[in-house]
Amino acid sequence: MDRPIVNVEQAKAWDGDEGRDWASDWERYDAATLHHHVRLFELLDLAIDDRVLDVGCGTGLSTRDAARRARSGHAHGVDLSAPMLDRARELSAREGVANVSFEQGDAQAHAFEPEAFDVAIGKFVAMFFSDPTAAFSNIGTALRPGGRLVLVSWAGPEHNEWLTSMLAALAAGRDLSGPPVGRPGPFGMADPDLVRTWLSDAGFMDIEQDEHRAPFRFGDDDEDAYRFFARGGVFRGFTQGLDDDQLSQVHTSLRATMHAHDTGDGVYFDSSVFVVSARRRSG
Repeated sequence: MDRPIVNVEQAKAWDGDEGRDWASDWERYDAATLHHHVRLFELLDLAIDDRVLDVGCGTGLSTRDAARRARSGHAHGVDLSAPMLDRARELSAREGVANVSFEQGDAQAHAFEPEAFDVAIGKFVAMFFSDPTAAFSNIGTALRPGGRLVLVSWAGPEHNEWLTSMLAALAAGRDLSGPPVGRPGPFGMADPDLVRTWLSDAGFMDIEQDEHRAPFRFGDDDEDAYRFFARGGVFRGFTQGLDDDQLSQVHTSLRATMHAHDTGDGVYFDSSVFVVSARRRSG
């Protein structure tokens, strides 16, 4: 990547193994949070000629859906991950979505064309910003005065069983504390007061934060969900250094957790997001 990168740790992960894993399993990840994706577009209500910036676009589901709705406009996706962007381009071509473009870059430092977009969206990305105020300020430069910003990020751990249950299954007698609220990570946007301050300081107004609860899908059945999670980066990260007995305990607990959430029509956990909307100040 030849453009400035300030969120170095996230770039290392998403432009590396995490990004490759996500690009490979894109269908599963898209399905996992589909209900939240649908809610985002219900609230967006895009105009036919809107110019949309998709920050942290990943494999491009939200970019393509924005382009379909703004069919006389354009949707542009930016992400840290080259593997995920390659998949986004492939899927756009396969689905015949022509009014899209994709670019690798760090939204916190990317040199966006000033006032080039009517709407900016970010799905499960703002929570990873290392400097939220700087990131929102930079994204704001890409919006026309009065342009909209709409973000989807996880609410607090108390309503996100998909993560707390996984941490419990991985514990093996250890005290695994969850990611902190208000710091870069899954719950980085889970403190409404902090979010309001960041956005206001970055030049946004009319800030609204609505909670949306919906099931999070892990897989088709308990065995499918178990196999998927057990090969992923979170599992590898939290099981490094465990002895054979502890590792066996983790596998048993993980299987039991997935079985307990198998509805017969998929494995589902409770989840909750904040959908945050704001407008760029005109002056």
